[in-house]
Amino acid sequence: MHPFALSRADDEAKAIATHAQDPHLAFIAGGTDLIGLMKDRAQLPERLLDINGLPDMARIEALPDGGLRIGALARMSDVAAHPDVRRRFPVIAEGLLSAASGQLRNMASMGGNIMQRTRCAYFRDEDDLPCNKRRPGSGCAALHGLNRNHAIFGWSDACVATNPSDVAVALAALDATVVVRGPAGERAIPFTDFHRLPGDTPERDNVLGRGDLIVSIDVPACAEGRASHYLKIRDRQSYEFALVSAAAAVAGDGPRIRSARLALGGVAHKPWRLTAAEAALRGASLADSDALRSAIATSFTDARPLADNAFKVELAQRVALRALQTAGARA
Repeated sequence: MHPFALSRADDEAKAIATHAQDPHLAFIAGGTDLIGLMKDRAQLPERLLDINGLPDMARIEALPDGGLRIGALARMSDVAAHPDVRRRFPVIAEGLLSAASGQLRNMASMGGNIMQRTRCAYFRDEDDLPCNKRRPGSGCAALHGLNRNHAIFGWSDACVATNPSDVAVALAALDATVVVRGPAGERAIPFTDFHRLPGDTPERDNVLGRGDLIVSIDVPACAEGRASHYLKIRDRQSYEFALVSAAAAVAGDGPRIRSARLALGGVAHKPWRLTAAEAALRGASLADSDALRSAIATSFTDARPLADNAFKVELAQRVALRALQTAGARA
């Protein structure tokens, strides 16, 4: 195990300043991803700053307008069990309960979950194969290697890995925002802008910089929230990352879709919003499966499968359709 020093933060401003000034320091809360990265020698901070003692960051608040504010230190299991989360946005609770194991959900924080790094074996395994995330400039072994679990959207020659978070897919579909405090003050980052596509810098998974601390995840009220569903397809039922997943939320006028929100997981370096499909679904009948399939297909014109994952193109459309129909049945 990589040696490190551990200290505890009790003041937010000091924690932000310390992180900003020390490039070898990492924040730690639940540690369920970071400790694994350290064991894999994919991330080797010299100092860890435990932020669990920072005040008011583990709250789960039901806002008067129908939205939610989820503290960055709230544990996944607490958020999944919260009655207002389950009532207002079942897709969030379902996404959380689809992730990891009960023991890990009891430890893992919401802020840490959305900062998870890819589960690409070439990144996680300590070997000499090229990986631009582990060793920038070395190449991407998965591009022409074993890439069954990898991206079909938004990838670059530098990286074809996928984002592993389940709840992030739901948060992207719901237009959540990530509230961050840093050296320059507080800012709200739209969830769809929080994670980055790989481009030429795949070692950067999100837009955070030194000194940036996630404070909360805010989910705005929306007409589609209550009729929502998360569906995850994986190789085994227990403790497995998604081959493909979908978050769907629907508002309807009887059987007709007034508006829909759709996002996919397991297909890109970030949760992938199906905006073209959302537009095409307006006015469609939930009973007309052919029309729904056709609308969903409009978001797949730019899919680029790799050698081993062409099956994801069809699978993702089927998963999106099933999630949409399940959500619609709750409207």
